[in-house]
Amino acid sequence: REPIEDLRIDFEDGFGNRSDGEEDEAARAAGAEVAAGIARDGLPSFLGIRIKALGAERATRASRTLDLFVRSLVEGSGGKLPAHFTVTLPKVANPEEVAALVRLLEDLESRLRLEAGALTIELMVETPRALLAPDGHCPLPALVAATRGRCAGVHLGVYDYSASLEIAPSQQRLRHPACDYARHVMQVAFAGTGVVLSAGSTNVLPVPPRDHLLRAWRLHFQDVRHSLVGGFYHGWDLHPAQLVTRYAAAYGFFRECLESPTVGTVLEDPAARGVRASLIRRALDCGAISEAEARAALP
Repeated sequence: REPIEDLRIDFEDGFGNRSDGEEDEAARAAGAEVAAGIARDGLPSFLGIRIKALGAERATRASRTLDLFVRSLVEGSGGKLPAHFTVTLPKVANPEEVAALVRLLEDLESRLRLEAGALTIELMVETPRALLAPDGHCPLPALVAATRGRCAGVHLGVYDYSASLEIAPSQQRLRHPACDYARHVMQVAFAGTGVVLSAGSTNVLPVPPRDHLLRAWRLHFQDVRHSLVGGFYHGWDLHPAQLVTRYAAAYGFFRECLESPTVGTVLEDPAARGVRASLIRRALDCGAISEAEARAALP
């Protein structure tokens, strides 16, 4: 249990538009920093890099950044990768882009003598066509199938997805009904598959002045709780101060869910008891309850 258990090094929207020289230098430096983190055992349990999209306009830049980063990392670490290392692919439009990333990863693994399949993939749902194709079918299963067993998760990109639907910027938010719809489709598409789903982020940051900070905390708390209520147990935090409300919302939610109903007032069927057992494991993993509380709460 660490304050930050999962971290992405961002070379997409968070990195912005910079010269090729700047991005090359940053990719090499980031790889070297991760290698140094391996040496001092100072990395979070889960780590990854978000590259630019593999559409025609940015594919060359995205593949070069990935190559420079991974080569710098492996050369600096003596051939090691961090545990649970993943590559996040944004703005996925079709299975061909996913297949292209798989080929890049296979090439890196071969050239750098990494174990086959060591580099996993996360996909970001940020376009309507990722949810519904022109002929009416849902492309999501095909996108994951194109990873050929490398898929570690699927994430909703709240703001790009909202913009693609021409939702006004002032109304773009995690709890917008359009985003709820997208998450429901993701849940249905991947139910029972083991694919990890992430709800998205809150882009209003908790920074001074005080009134704004408190409003941002309140918004983030509500967004996290909304995601948890909807069955999404993972999300993005964009600022260190959002950890405050992430923990507050998660701890409160899990402890509330594990309160036993008064005997005779609720008829809990076997399926619900199975979900309760899963929630207990999640609550224990994130530190919301102790091992003793977990044992006492098991159905």
